[in-house]
Amino acid sequence: MTYRDPEDGGAPAAPILVVGSVALDEISTPAGHREGVVGGTAVNFSAAASLFAPVQLVGVIGDDYPTDELDFLLRRGADLSGLERRPGRSFRWGGFYRRDMNTRETTFTELGVFADFHPTIPEAFRGAPWAFLGAIDPTLQLEVLDQIESPVLAACDTMNYWIEGTPERLAEVIEKIDLITLNDEEAKQLSGEHNLARAARWIRNRGPRHVVIKKGEHGAVLLTGDGFFLTPGFPLEDVVDPTGAGDAFAGGLLGYLARCGSITGPALRRAVVYGCALGSFACEAFGAGRMVTLTMAEVEDRVRSFGALTRFDVPAGA
Repeated sequence: MTYRDPEDGGAPAAPILVVGSVALDEISTPAGHREGVVGGTAVNFSAAASLFAPVQLVGVIGDDYPTDELDFLLRRGADLSGLERRPGRSFRWGGFYRRDMNTRETTFTELGVFADFHPTIPEAFRGAPWAFLGAIDPTLQLEVLDQIESPVLAACDTMNYWIEGTPERLAEVIEKIDLITLNDEEAKQLSGEHNLARAARWIRNRGPRHVVIKKGEHGAVLLTGDGFFLTPGFPLEDVVDPTGAGDAFAGGLLGYLARCGSITGPALRRAVVYGCALGSFACEAFGAGRMVTLTMAEVEDRVRSFGALTRFDVPAGA
């Protein structure tokens, strides 16, 4: 598969390295119940990013993992040679959502082979110009940063568990990366600020040049040196499963940046809109199901819809 950006005359997209969990999920939502759903940060990110650029995935699975369900990534040109298979059970997670889909409860977490995972980045992946570190232990994120070679942009995600449990190690990660994605609750917890704008500035002052705060169905906030940018969420009428939406958002964001090869203010703003578009698609089916059938034509059409949602004219003299 060839990835080209129509905005820059057809330059090939550079690869994106992603390191994170590869899981089997058991998910219950008002739309139904599914077991053995292929998921995890690395898979959900790759499912979105692989529409834009070649992905290099690093993770670990057990001997129970149905790797044939990742064939759609191979068809898109993803390199899964960094996916290590070990004897034992794969990482498994279970959770259920209440009717408003904004409240999720974890029913179980089984780390399996992921408990002893220490990412080894293949030599061929170490020079990837774009890198995304999923919301794994900050110690492992630092191990990855020590192995990669001066990417154009290194991004990471995190979660409440690491903010509370390993704040010192997380601070080291934040100091070294270029872009961080986290949700609004996590941003407030990390910064100690109740105001989201203040939280974003607090985080940016600790290292990353670009801070992206995910607000679920309400969109996202970007803070860069150019100031703030806000985009709404896409108004979905039927939400099936929001589990992988945050990772799909990150995949769309980094995927767009890799495709256009730019990290200017305008490129970052467009990337956030693409991220919101991919996050919305992820909610339309269980796991990565919608990503398997999604086309770039559908993505571009939804991105245009975002423009229609926010465009308005100010009458002269108003």
